[in-house]
Amino acid sequence: MAQPLWYPPTLPDLTGRTVVVTGANSGLGAVTARELARAGAHTVLAVRDIAKGRAVADPLPGRTEVRALDLGDLDSVRAFAGGWSGPLDILVNNAGVMPVTRETTADGFESAVGVNHLGHFALTNLLLPYITDRIVTVSSGLARIGHIDLADLNWEHRAYRPMRAYGQSKLANLLFTQELDRRLTASGSPVRALAAHPGVAATPLDRHLTGFVGASTTFGYRFIAQKEVDYGALPTLFAATEDLPGNTYIGPGGRSSELPRTEKRRKADSDPGTARRLWDLSVALTGTDAPTEVAV
Repeated sequence: MAQPLWYPPTLPDLTGRTVVVTGANSGLGAVTARELARAGAHTVLAVRDIAKGRAVADPLPGRTEVRALDLGDLDSVRAFAGGWSGPLDILVNNAGVMPVTRETTADGFESAVGVNHLGHFALTNLLLPYITDRIVTVSSGLARIGHIDLADLNWEHRAYRPMRAYGQSKLANLLFTQELDRRLTASGSPVRALAAHPGVAATPLDRHLTGFVGASTTFGYRFIAQKEVDYGALPTLFAATEDLPGNTYIGPGGRSSELPRTEKRRKADSDPGTARRLWDLSVALTGTDAPTEVAV
């Protein structure tokens, strides 16, 4: 396989910098944590399964930590943030779930939006006083099938459609990134919010998919997948380490995995009114908001 034009050894020296990667016990998160650690970062793997997290962290060079974080439980999110001290240079909001049936989090949220958006929303706001450089949130190309239903974000009144629910949560990631970056910029903060998506990457995210959806996904992996999971992590690594403006959305560089590139946002991905209303609803649901100096 030809080496891509931009790949992990291209990463800058991250010695002295601290990074948190959520969902780093497998898939894209494990690769992201591995490469950031190899580049010298103090890498914190924020995971639900400590044993799996340690299995990833133990072989890595440099300073790594494994800390418990269940994004489907706001008490766990608060405990993680409450235990943090010292500067945090980069937060990578990577963890995600792709449900098959409607399930709920510990706080009663529909699981896709609860973990993929609301959990990361709360985590980011609670850690924001410590963040010095950037927040990278991993979205998905399936954001294009999403629709933000502010009146029924948790799918309590609609017929549940798993892929649409996942798409809504990934669209929420993009709108969250936009509104967060707007608030940071307006406050004069040097911190940036960016988003990335992996293309089609074979990861454990879909391990519970069955039936037509599962078969379609397997077909996609065999015939149109964006190489292996290592390549799927390139856009996240690029967004986390390159000098990019806030609210940049990075995707894969094509079938040959060339330089990750800026994605064009659709109108639905960047509607400022929806982004602000989603923010307000997320504040109400999670009880968290950006610190006063950036809550504008």
